[in-house]
Amino acid sequence: MTATWTPTPDSTTPARLPLSIPTTARAARSGAGRRALRIAGVVLVVVLVIFFVGPIFWVVWGSIRNDGALSGANYARLVTYGEGLGTYLANTGVVVLLTVVGSLVVSVLAGYAFARLAFPGSKALFVGILAILMVPHTSLLIPLYIWLDRLSLGNSLVGVSLVMIMYQMPFSVFMMRNAFESVPPELEEAALMDGCSPFGALRRVVLPAVAPGTITVALFAFLASWNEFVTPLILLSDGNKYTLPLALVNLVQGDWGMIDFGALQAGIIISAAPCIALFFFLQRAFVNGFTNGAVKG
Repeated sequence: MTATWTPTPDSTTPARLPLSIPTTARAARSGAGRRALRIAGVVLVVVLVIFFVGPIFWVVWGSIRNDGALSGANYARLVTYGEGLGTYLANTGVVVLLTVVGSLVVSVLAGYAFARLAFPGSKALFVGILAILMVPHTSLLIPLYIWLDRLSLGNSLVGVSLVMIMYQMPFSVFMMRNAFESVPPELEEAALMDGCSPFGALRRVVLPAVAPGTITVALFAFLASWNEFVTPLILLSDGNKYTLPLALVNLVQGDWGMIDFGALQAGIIISAAPCIALFFFLQRAFVNGFTNGAVKG
């Protein structure tokens, strides 16, 4: 009699079946959750893009649309408005140039002194400069107006620039002090041993190393002085010295209550374009300088 062998079912096989079912269910739920989060993220991004880009698109469209047709008539009316667009741009350019140069000179020298030189009261003086950030700028305008008038700088673009430099000084000095502290002193000492003068070591070795910080300071000074409205409004009284923001406000008020929305939208585009272009051009250096300053602070 021949014995037959019947294979017995693997004892482990039935035990795996109930385990695989909940694992697959969890994977399906996890995949559905990721898809839901991805869809929610896309919806959120679309909403944010519409919220921020939509008004810009509306202004651009309104600036090139006149009487139902595309044209440059709005820009043409803006060029000849008041004292002329060229006058307002030139006044704004003078204020911006003086503010940027003045802020860089003050912040570089003061930041280097606070970072490298030890003198009595340096910490108290630095804290005092930073404390200006806590004071609202508008509360300083009246005494500044009186002082500028006594110095024969009232109703002048130079006076407006000096006030803007003072506004920028706390942040600029803070940024440049942190930028100088991030540079190893050994680099400057090596330059001095190679025969450089202290000013030569600063110009040839230290300043190139803190270039992102100087670009950040210059960019902030540019944006603040280009868009400043309250300070020129208080300090300037002659229409031929108005900056671009003041001219746009007069355009909003209009003659006899009539507002030229097309020319106003064209002015907004001209006012915003340099800021957007400069930020995109210098954004990498701006982020590096701002990050270094924040980390050291």
